[in-house]
Amino acid sequence: MCGIVAYIGTRDARPILIEGLKRLEYRGYDSAGLALIHDGELLVRRAVGRISALEERLEPALDRATIGMAHTRWATHGAPTERNAHPHRDASGKLALIHNGIIENYRVLKTYLENEGLQLESETDTEVLAKLVGHLYDGNLEDALRKALREVRGTFGIAVMHADEPGKIVAARRGSPLIVGVGQGEFVIASDAAAIVQHTPQVIYLEDNEVVTVSRDGFRTMTLDATPTTKKINEIELTLEQIELGGHQHFMSKEIFEQPEALRTAMRGRLDLEDGRIVLGGLTGVARELSHVKRIILTGCGTAWHAGLVGEYIIEELARIPCETEYASEFRYRNPILEQGTAVIAISQSGETADTLAAIREGRERGAMALGVVNAVGSTIARETDAGVYLHVGPEIGVASTKAFTGQVTLLTMLALMLGRRRHLSQSDTHNYIRALDSIPAAISRALLLSQQTREIAERYLDSPNWLYLGRGVQYPVALEGALKLKEISYIHAEGLPAAEMKHGPIALITDGMPVVMIAPRGAWYDKIVSNIEEVRARGGHVIAVATEGNDEIQRYAEHVLYVPDVPELLAPLLTVIPLQLLAYHAAVLRGCDVDKPRNLAKSVTVE
Repeated sequence: MCGIVAYIGTRDARPILIEGLKRLEYRGYDSAGLALIHDGELLVRRAVGRISALEERLEPALDRATIGMAHTRWATHGAPTERNAHPHRDASGKLALIHNGIIENYRVLKTYLENEGLQLESETDTEVLAKLVGHLYDGNLEDALRKALREVRGTFGIAVMHADEPGKIVAARRGSPLIVGVGQGEFVIASDAAAIVQHTPQVIYLEDNEVVTVSRDGFRTMTLDATPTTKKINEIELTLEQIELGGHQHFMSKEIFEQPEALRTAMRGRLDLEDGRIVLGGLTGVARELSHVKRIILTGCGTAWHAGLVGEYIIEELARIPCETEYASEFRYRNPILEQGTAVIAISQSGETADTLAAIREGRERGAMALGVVNAVGSTIARETDAGVYLHVGPEIGVASTKAFTGQVTLLTMLALMLGRRRHLSQSDTHNYIRALDSIPAAISRALLLSQQTREIAERYLDSPNWLYLGRGVQYPVALEGALKLKEISYIHAEGLPAAEMKHGPIALITDGMPVVMIAPRGAWYDKIVSNIEEVRARGGHVIAVATEGNDEIQRYAEHVLYVPDVPELLAPLLTVIPLQLLAYHAAVLRGCDVDKPRNLAKSVTVE
């Protein structure tokens, strides 16, 4: 959500900043802006819409600046207008500031500034901060920013520069990610490693309430109360090739088709096929304590919450540990009962999701073991949990999550097997599941052959305003995920439900020709789901069934059948979700939607 890029060095800053913003487009935004310092003058350009609109406003003279910063904004306070776009300036016009996050007490600060005779031009909380830093400025930008931030309540990732100090950029963070790329005589500050990797693999991660000052000669870090801190330089586990399209039309398509290899990578070194055991190195230090937990709470938002719901079924079945899945956004505001022996597991692709991070902090505050299942190495959740495991599925650029979902389910399955073996699962049962899990990437490759068939189905029902997705048991969360995918990228209304709940109200929605996706692989719930299919057909609904290969019988009940390979029931969500991802993708493309950057959405939700 929002993007920050800042550069200081010896090269022209403008192309570096613009390219960095384009690397961050997947995070979601509605306006963009850029500030440069050249010949002692601060130059600011802003535009509503895509980065291309900003580029049109950048005259060639701007190319001579070697220090600058840029921003993509996702509107919170104030509409997406040029006046509200970042960077914002102070009253002197010499200071520029860009900001990710929310200043919760901005109204109080605004009243203070207005009483001091300062006028604000925008509707944003960020301009209040820019004016406050400028008001406190007395020749030392670092001190002014620290003083201002001590008055702030809320979250921020900030970069600020001043025309009177043209050789430095000062940045700070609290709750919103900020990374500093360390090069030879140059530095790139960004909210995401994707904007840095092209220039240097070496980075430092800022902690909450930490300030960094960068110049061409180096950097220094300190806390808000001016206590110096020592930083370790890390290597980014991300390559430029991983974030390129690689011949695909969209990142979402690329990431859907990357899933076989992504899951092979996620499982590499973790499945011991010879001895029939799971090796999760990130949990080694807490393995004994984790094996004796009495209760597990999985928490996440959106797709991560759906992955948690799948994991709940799998953990209870394989590990026999009571497990529940909570919306992180609700958990943080409840007064949850966390008795001794509870583990709270945060699930997040970015590792920066604000609600999920707050849920983990709440769990730790109440004495629970806090674990993370995240994809982004070095992210805040990864650093603040007691232990955890990385997905290792590679960067996910498309806003609609695909390979992160299957990666999360895979990691939760491995966790369930590890705990199950320590608690009650036999060696042979564990070995059988591990072999089956090892076969999943190849099975997904076969499921991906459904791409053309799903496109034809999407084309047939493109004008249907409402879709229904139904599943039972472990397939119920897959129904939720399939409906979410269709909603978020094609803007078609869809609802996911447990199939048995259909007759308790939603069956009234079914009309003649309405598409109803029934997730019906072979398993304990199969006969029940067939009964639900017949209920849909009796009311004129058109059934799109996701079924197990070799099940010819289901063709009698469904207008369309999407066959996936036969795998153990608990592993089937890793396959049944594939045609649903493809169905949503093709529907969005056929409707002319911006697949990778759907309206109003952001990849990483770092504010409430």
